[in-house]
Amino acid sequence: MKIYQVDAFTNRLFSGNPAGVCLIYGSWMPVEIMQNIAAEINLPETAFVLAKGGELFIRWFTPTTEVPLCGHATLAAAHVLFKHEGFREREIIFRAGENVLKVAYEGDLLVLDFPAAKIWQIDPCDMVDCFNFRPKEVWRSEDEYMLVFENQKQVEGAVCNLGKAAKIDLLGLIITSPGIGGMDFVSRYFAPKIGIDEDPVTGSAHTLLVPYWREVLGKEKFRAAQLSKRGGDLYCAADGARVKIGGRAVTFLIGEICL
Repeated sequence: MKIYQVDAFTNRLFSGNPAGVCLIYGSWMPVEIMQNIAAEINLPETAFVLAKGGELFIRWFTPTTEVPLCGHATLAAAHVLFKHEGFREREIIFRAGENVLKVAYEGDLLVLDFPAAKIWQIDPCDMVDCFNFRPKEVWRSEDEYMLVFENQKQVEGAVCNLGKAAKIDLLGLIITSPGIGGMDFVSRYFAPKIGIDEDPVTGSAHTLLVPYWREVLGKEKFRAAQLSKRGGDLYCAADGARVKIGGRAVTFLIGEICL
């Protein structure tokens, strides 16, 4: 089985978020095998793309579990299909459960078209011990919490209590604040519960971030940065009930898995 390793949301190697991309034809292999491959590769996420009946299906695994949505590995998968696998259509459509995920080139950017997350504000009391700074607001979706801090300095200096964060009832924690230096907002993402202490760049988190910052900033288009050690840049837009998340990607490795 062919495998690619791609750095997503960056235009240079050794930055952005690395993802594995495995191509499957005919039918899904057993979940246990896909999970073992993701654990062996040991990247934040590995995408498995199935071509069947003229359609493309996608699933994502961290080293420890399958997840319901992953932006950077979807971007990486589209990069592989466009750049290495001869995909000639203008737009790639992936089916992931009930979701339809679209990826297309806009200039030199690959742009994800994802459903916007439904978010609602909650009492911040349960989240105050997860970080060394107290959030001014806490929001949540079906899958993640989003903690809003006062400023970028707090996001940069935030230290996550990984033990407490691993015990939350949702998948992960997004922290965010207004940005500086031309960035509309910045963020970081922590998900020790699913084997990711800190994710380098999290495309799916922006399905929460964009609806929130659209209301706060009163605008539709954003330049965003994820402030992990590797770092990443994203170009986002609110589009009704959907969110567009743009970025670049570069290929690091092409190989074969021997099963």
